Amino acid sequence: MAKLFKPIYFLNILLIILGCSSSDDKDCTKTIIVQPEYEIIGPQGTTLIPEIKQEIPCDSPEPDPVKPIIEGNVLTNFSYDVLSFEYTPDTGNNTSRIQFEIKLNNPNNFIVRGTPILTINSDNIQFSTSYSADATEACHEIQANSSCVLVYNKETPIDPNLGTPNKFELVSVKYVL
Repeated sequence: MAKLFKPIYFLNILLIILGCSSSDDKDCTKTIIVQPEYEIIGPQGTTLIPEIKQEIPCDSPEPDPVKPIIEGNVLTNFSYDVLSFEYTPDTGNNTSRIQFEIKLNNPNNFIVRGTPILTINSDNIQFSTSYSADATEACHEIQANSSCVLVYNKETPIDPNLGTPNKFELVSVKYVL
């Protein structure tokens, strides 16, 4: 009887193990963050970029952490010359005005394509942004051993709730490839 009991016991254990595997393992998902939430603070106000999530199977590998763009592919052999930089907090027309010309120099033996990123100090708050979207000359490409002048001139209505900063100074310029 003991000889008959052992195979039946092991057979029952095997049936329980096989019977307990469920399709839930196949349907298992986890939520990952594809893009973290962040704010862009600029002279026109604050823009909130929402977090983007995605459901993936549980056995999928975790994605690589997202790096901020400013830490991305910054052109290292790069210089700039500020030809002019003027901020007018109140033009008299209920607007503020930012205008500048910055010569971006590419001393490399190859063409670079990217976006100039300016770091601004506005009332002791520093932020980095690109003014290329509204620039007269955006400098998204600089020829080898050449330069491009980033030209920006824009008036923005003064928001009575926010007011305007007293100080608006250029800290640095980077060229992100």
